[in-house]
Amino acid sequence: MPVVLVTGASQGSGQATALLFAQKGYDVVLAARQPDRLQAVADEVRLLGQQAVAVPTDVGQQPQVAQLIQQALDQFETIDVLVNNAGICLTGTMEQTSLKDWQQIMDTNFWGYVYTIQSLLPHFLAQGSGTIVNVGSFGGKMPLPNMTAYCASKYAVTGLTETLRLELKPKGIHVAAVHPGIINSSFMERALFRGEDDQELQTRQNQMQEALKGAWVSQPEDIAKAVWEAVNAGRSEIVVGAASVATEAYRLLPGVMQWMMGQAVS
Repeated sequence: MPVVLVTGASQGSGQATALLFAQKGYDVVLAARQPDRLQAVADEVRLLGQQAVAVPTDVGQQPQVAQLIQQALDQFETIDVLVNNAGICLTGTMEQTSLKDWQQIMDTNFWGYVYTIQSLLPHFLAQGSGTIVNVGSFGGKMPLPNMTAYCASKYAVTGLTETLRLELKPKGIHVAAVHPGIINSSFMERALFRGEDDQELQTRQNQMQEALKGAWVSQPEDIAKAVWEAVNAGRSEIVVGAASVATEAYRLLPGVMQWMMGQAVS
C-alpha cells in the first residue's frame, strides 16, 4: 500500500489532499499543529478504508520534524510521497513587518519544507524512488503588493523546488511544485495582517475578504487535484486555476504587470 505524508493536513488544501490520496488507495501520515483537527482528518481517512497516523507537528521546529519522519517510518516502513503544504500568509509593508514576523513566516513556509525534505531524503535515496510536492503560491511566481515577506518565502520555495528537481531526477526522485492562488478555506483564520493602526489593519483585512471573492481564488479540492496530477502524471509544475493567467502575464510582460499592481496600491 503506498503512503503519503501531508503537512498542514488539519484543514483546507492539506485536508483535501489527504482525503483525495486516501480515496486513491494511499495510507496517510498527517502533520499539523492542532491535534484535535488533525485527529478528525485521520478519522475521515479511516472511514475511507485507509490507515492514518496523526502526528502533531510544528514544521518550523526541526526536532519535531525529525520525530515526525521517524514515527511515520516506524509505522509504515516506507513513504512514497511527501506533500509539503504547511504555510502561513502575512500582508503588510516591509516597514510594518518585524524581524519576528520574518522569522515566523520563513520558519514555516521555507524551513518547514527544508526540514521535511532533509529528514526524508535518505529514505528516498535508499529506496531509489519517491515524490516531493511543494505547495507554493502564485506569490512565488510573481510579486504581490504589500506581501514582501510572504512572496520572499514562496520565491524561496520555487527556487528550492526547481533546483532540487535537477539534482534528484537522475536518482529516481520526482520533485514538483503546485502553485495555488489565494486559498478559499479558513484563510482569514490563519492570515496575519500588519498596519500602522487599527484602521489600516481593518482595511487590509477588508481587501483580503474581497480578494477571496475574486478570480484568483483556489479551492482546496482544486489544489488537491493538482497535487494528485503532479504525482500521478509526473507533472513538474502546476499553477492552479485562474492564477495561471496572472503568472503567465507576469512572465511575458513583467514591466506592465508591475506597473498595474503599483497603480492598484498607490
